[in-house]
Amino acid sequence: MFDIDFEPFVLSLKLAFVSTIILFFITLPLSYVMSRVKFKTKPLLEGLVSLPLVLPPSVLGFYLLIFLSPYSPLGGFIERVFDVRLVFNFTGLVVASCIYSLPFMFSPLYAGFNSLKPSLFEASYSLGKGKISTLFHVALPNIKPNLLTAIVVSFAHTMGEFGVVLLIGGSVQGETKVASIAIFEAVEMLDYIKAHVYAALMLAVSFCVLFMVYYLNAKHAKIGYNG
Repeated sequence: MFDIDFEPFVLSLKLAFVSTIILFFITLPLSYVMSRVKFKTKPLLEGLVSLPLVLPPSVLGFYLLIFLSPYSPLGGFIERVFDVRLVFNFTGLVVASCIYSLPFMFSPLYAGFNSLKPSLFEASYSLGKGKISTLFHVALPNIKPNLLTAIVVSFAHTMGEFGVVLLIGGSVQGETKVASIAIFEAVEMLDYIKAHVYAALMLAVSFCVLFMVYYLNAKHAKIGYNG
């Protein structure tokens, strides 16, 4: 049997899982508040959150490497106070992935909350529900397709990251060498069998998560139509 090390693929799954959970708890209140509150600098904040969508990964990775480096004021402060170095380790990959995949979690949730009618919230408040209760018991159940899309697409996007994770994490075996980097290195070494295995696994995961999104959204739409 081929000598294939599946550790990079497992590490990619771990990175995607951890980053998706963190992003969910960050973007859920952010998208909810931004959809309900109006303020003058709102377009600026929307632009900052969505910036990774159009910014080249190499540019984002470069600036993250500069700002999170222990020789920078921010990176040095974090290392002195929390004893955590945010470059060339898994923690740094999580931070970089959360920043890079932020709009992929934020945009579907934000669009979903914006699509809800104000009367829905007014009815909830009139029945004595608080803002947090309204969020979890009224708003979220009504944007299930958006919620599923946000989680699954963020997971898949993190799985396929290359430029950002390469610059911020390098290729440390068992620590930062994820599947996308392993594919790149295998091709460089002309080890096409290993590259095929990693690429096929990534292709399978990407297809499965997208299929799940479309299938469940179509099922939800059918139930809503019949209802």
